[in-house]
Amino acid sequence: MADKTLIEWSEATWNPITGCSLASPGCRNCYAMQLAGTRMKNHPSRAGLTHKVNGNHVWTGEVRFNEGWLDQPLRWSKPRMIFVCAHGDLFHEDVPDEWIDRVFAVMALCPQHTFQVLTKRSRRMRDYIRCGDGTCINIGVRHAIEAMGFDDIGPVGKALPNVWLGVSAENQRWLMQRACDLVETPAAVRWLSYEPALGPLDIEPFVLPASQWSAGWLVNYPFNYPQSQIDWVVCGGESGPKARPMQPAWARSLRDQCAAAGVPFFFKQWGEWAFDDEGGGFKVGKRAAGRLLEGVEHNGMPHG
Repeated sequence: MADKTLIEWSEATWNPITGCSLASPGCRNCYAMQLAGTRMKNHPSRAGLTHKVNGNHVWTGEVRFNEGWLDQPLRWSKPRMIFVCAHGDLFHEDVPDEWIDRVFAVMALCPQHTFQVLTKRSRRMRDYIRCGDGTCINIGVRHAIEAMGFDDIGPVGKALPNVWLGVSAENQRWLMQRACDLVETPAAVRWLSYEPALGPLDIEPFVLPASQWSAGWLVNYPFNYPQSQIDWVVCGGESGPKARPMQPAWARSLRDQCAAAGVPFFFKQWGEWAFDDEGGGFKVGKRAAGRLLEGVEHNGMPHG
C-alpha cells in the first residue's frame, strides 16, 4: 500500500490482496508481476507469488490476504482517491467471497474516500455485486463490519457512492466480454481502463443508447443498456522494457468517441513509444514519450 502513487488518475494505493495469474494478452508485461519477482520478491506480501518461466517472472496463481493492511483506509482521515488491489485482482477466481466482503466492509466504512476497483474478472465482479441485490452491502459485508467491531451500518438501497467499478480491456475482443458484464453490474461509477492498448476499440454500444448506434451494432449486437453506461475511460500505452506500442490512431479514435458521447476521457501515457508525423514509432522511454495527445493533456474524470 502507499499513501501516494505515481498513477496519474489516483492518489493512493491499497493492497489488501496481492498475487494474480495471467488472464489475457494484456497481462504479459504486468508491472506488478515484475515487481513481485524482483524488488519486492522478499517482502511478505509478495514472496513466492512469482516464479521464473523462460527467464521471465510470472505469477504462480497464488493470492494472498494482507491482514495488516486491511484497515489502512480507516486510518486515513484526509479524503483520497484510492486504487484498490493495484498488485492483484479483487475478483480473482481464487479470492474467497469472505475476503471480498472484508474489503467492501472497509470501503463502506470510509465514505470520505473514493475507491477505484479495476478487474479483468468481470463476470465474477458482476455476480458478486448482483448477489447483494445491487446494494454492495450483502450479509457477508455486514458480518465483516460487525467482526471489525463497528455497528451495522444497515441496508443501502443502491451501489456505494464512493466505489467505482471498472474493467481492463486491451483490445476489442476483451472489451466485448468484460464491458458487457460491467454494464450489468450496479455501480455508482463504471469505468474502462484501456491499458495496455493493444488494438483499436469501438465503445459505441457501451456509451450510447441503442437509438444512436450505427447500423452494424444494431444488427450484430441486439442488446440495449440505455441506463447502464460506462462513465469514464482511461487510455494508456504499455511501459517497461518489453512494452508493445500503442498506435496513435487508436488513442485518437477513443478520445473522439468519448467526446461524441460526453464521457470523460483520461489519457494516462504513451508508454515507451513515440511516433512521428508519418506514423513511425521510436522507443524513447516513458518520460520522454509523455502523455500529450496531439499537444493536449486529457485529464477527464467522472462527476466533473
